[in-house]
Amino acid sequence: MKNLLTDIAGVKVGHADDARVASGVTAIVFDRPAVASIDVRGGGPGTRECALLDPVATVETIDGLVLSGGSAFGLDAGAGVHACLAAQGRGFQVGGISIPIVPGAIMFDLLNGGDKNWGQYPPYRELGYAAAAAASEDFALGSVGAGLGATTATLKGGLGSASAETPDGVRVGALAVVNAVGNVTIGDGPWFWAAPYEIDGEFGGCGLPPRFTPEMLAMRIKGAAAAKAGENTTLVAVVTDAALTKTQAKRLAMMAQTGFARAIYPVHVPLDGDVVFAAATGDKKVDPLVGLTELGMIAANTVARAIARGVYHASALPFPDAQPAWRDLFG
Repeated sequence: MKNLLTDIAGVKVGHADDARVASGVTAIVFDRPAVASIDVRGGGPGTRECALLDPVATVETIDGLVLSGGSAFGLDAGAGVHACLAAQGRGFQVGGISIPIVPGAIMFDLLNGGDKNWGQYPPYRELGYAAAAAASEDFALGSVGAGLGATTATLKGGLGSASAETPDGVRVGALAVVNAVGNVTIGDGPWFWAAPYEIDGEFGGCGLPPRFTPEMLAMRIKGAAAAKAGENTTLVAVVTDAALTKTQAKRLAMMAQTGFARAIYPVHVPLDGDVVFAAATGDKKVDPLVGLTELGMIAANTVARAIARGVYHASALPFPDAQPAWRDLFG
């Protein structure tokens, strides 16, 4: 296993970004349709085609997912991914016409120093197409794709991924775009809130501080007293090779959300738009009670690790007053 979302067979990930704009898109493409659902906990989400992920909705499966910067402008990225998959003949069949099903979500990166004067149309449709076309089993972490323009309260955010396996051999992977209003690290030190879940030093191996002080537990948020709703959001996709129904995928997404609380402080606030997609490729049977419980537990740990890795691998943007990267301070 490569500790990536693509450790789940039949899953590919692609990035496309624009350094001048300081924003980008990440596409997740399934080799065959996957059962999926969603859980939204943040107060300011921005999503595309997500009503169909409700367990009562008719369409059972999706062909891909798209995560984008650009706030509401980034919703155009879904059209690009949609076009790329349609050209491949992918999608829901209606009267001989293929309609790809590509839900997505966006995060806010419009004030990170990049040039957002893109003219009549934003670049996200083209970035979405390029991201889907570039999808493969290997992909970069950090300041790439949808994570290029991401920030947190004190450090540069980014895109992270991690994977794990249950004792029964069921795999689960997570991909996170970390643009949180809160902190992923503790106080002014190198320690990650997700440290108890770290595997093999995957985000620096710093552990936890010797003791917690009141200053470490004080609230630090992006923008401080001037913080505004809609300017943040952490986006996560969790994928497993288990065989799940939409209802079970919904429960998996809900359990995976607890990984946010293990990695970000504070989290699920009115200023964020936190979203978790959960998808299942259907290769392996899992017990619907105890097995799903264990899978959700491990998924939450994996989400926490992916969030920490997104910040750990990030690079600072080349603009005045840009946030420092973790490695600039502690690497």
